Amino acid sequence: MVFNTGAALLDAIVLATVSHEDEGTYGYKITQDVRSAIEISESTLYPVLRRLQKDECLEVYDRQIDGRNRRYYRVTEKGVAQLNLYWIEWKNYTGKINRLFEGGATA
Repeated sequence: MVFNTGAALLDAIVLATVSHEDEGTYGYKITQDVRSAIEISESTLYPVLRRLQKDECLEVYDRQIDGRNRRYYRVTEKGVAQLNLYWIEWKNYTGKINRLFEGGATA
């Protein structure tokens, strides 16, 4: 992708991805789901997950799978509220950019 993906957009993408899983999801699956839209490495993703956890947008729990603990992430109420704000901002932003590409005014 030729466009930079800033921290807020990464947060929004990760929250959106995790929000689709009612019981939560784990880091590797999140990485694969996000990669379906943008190129991202695990070393980029895990700090985003930690930041969202610190900001109380994600809760974390461990589940034993095949004798090993797997860390799961689930969106909190605060995370849902933040995701809704991101969604509103995204629609406004992309609407303005689309109008520019289509030759219209941005106001």
